[in-house]
Amino acid sequence: MSWKVDIMEPRISLITLAVTDKDRASAFYTALGLRRADSEEGIVVFDLLGQSLALYARVDLARDMGVSVVELGAGGMTLGYNTRTRNEVAQVLDRAKAAGARILKPAHDVFWGGYIGYFSDPDGHIWEVAFNPFSPLSEDGAFRWAGYAQDAPQSG
Repeated sequence: MSWKVDIMEPRISLITLAVTDKDRASAFYTALGLRRADSEEGIVVFDLLGQSLALYARVDLARDMGVSVVELGAGGMTLGYNTRTRNEVAQVLDRAKAAGARILKPAHDVFWGGYIGYFSDPDGHIWEVAFNPFSPLSEDGAFRWAGYAQDAPQSG
């Protein structure tokens, strides 16, 4: 599929999380298995598939945006992590808990046929961990809403 580009191409390049303690947040994401990229002082970056995750001090992000820390707020959103198999959902939740996450909802079946669970990181950012049998990941782990493979997904 080719994209017609007018103004903005269909991608998210960088996800920046406002954190209160960069060292604590960095240790948490490192414990989950993410690898730090070289970055400037003041920001911690992890390279992902096709994008990066940054950890930036909450007060600095508010200042950069020209708003108060209160105005920065806590947005109602989730960061989604899709797994290759159903069993991986509980494994990722267990690893997150061991790293210091709070499990908001353990792994469970959902009405649409998937299997999901939720955790929050030490700064309250909410992650959804999901196995979606209708959206199999690519060989390298990339996600696309309609999936990459035509074959039936593995359930193990």
